[in-house]
Amino acid sequence: MSGLDELRRRSEAVLDQVERAVVGKRAVLELVMLGILADGHVLLEDFPGLAKTLIARSFARACELSFSRIQFTPDLMPSDITGSSIFNQRTGEFEIRPGPIFANLILGDEINRSTPKTQAALLEAMQERQVTIEGDTRPLPHPFLVLATQNPIEYEGTYPLPEAQLDRFLMRISVGYPDRDAEQLMLSQRRRRHRDEAEVEVAVDRDGLLAMQAELEQVHVESDIEFYMVDLVNATRQHPGVQVGASPRGSLALFKLSRARAALSGRDYVTPDDVKAVAAPALSHRLMLRPDLWVQRVRPEDVVEECLRQVPTPATIHPRFTSAPG
Repeated sequence: MSGLDELRRRSEAVLDQVERAVVGKRAVLELVMLGILADGHVLLEDFPGLAKTLIARSFARACELSFSRIQFTPDLMPSDITGSSIFNQRTGEFEIRPGPIFANLILGDEINRSTPKTQAALLEAMQERQVTIEGDTRPLPHPFLVLATQNPIEYEGTYPLPEAQLDRFLMRISVGYPDRDAEQLMLSQRRRRHRDEAEVEVAVDRDGLLAMQAELEQVHVESDIEFYMVDLVNATRQHPGVQVGASPRGSLALFKLSRARAALSGRDYVTPDDVKAVAAPALSHRLMLRPDLWVQRVRPEDVVEECLRQVPTPATIHPRFTSAPG
């Protein structure tokens, strides 16, 4: 069995375990899995009660990752996240007491409820993968993944993330309500197990996950596909309804997530369909729309879909499937 075959098998095992707790959202869970494989941070944005917290906890359990939950509130201080220096009366010296950010998977719950200063403490750690406490710089554990949540309908007492900070997230996902059958299945499973929490078993350990992330480097991307990604990002910058388009981080996000999707689909090469499938989650949160589009209720996802229709799709065929001339 090749490395990519093993990656796909293990990924499916992780998703099967998480789906025991989160019913009827396989497509959403696959997107989160792509973000984890691509070693990126994920923003879950949706209404309350849609299992955003449960998704984070379940992935941490299925991947045997150390887990911390940080509830963001207006009075949360940066040191409550990163840790602080404490005076030890017994030794007469200051010692560093690490905060909850020193874990493999961090759930930043309702990140938009804390002040910009506290948000910046988390976002700096996301970017630098390290924390400085009283001049002492310490690396964060690897992998280091942040799944942040925010409520898109409650704005009173919140501090919305500015675009420059949203850009730090590899992708933004909306969970959405389950359909009728999935919601009934959720109730049925709760009745059969006689308790609230579903049992999620370990499907892969931390070292196995790191190996899966490293295996993505074996996924090939043709130059035509790379130009397609660049053209899509550039189209968001040229769109008449967009004030600020996607940054080069958007191109890198497309590149990473497309390779992860190809691997999850059992391929060692990226197709245009891989790029199209991850374009909206990877790019929509990086766009700043003009006010008149907000009045018309046009969403950033709609702009990305329009760019996908406008940018020509490359006709690249992977070399191994190109028939020899004859």
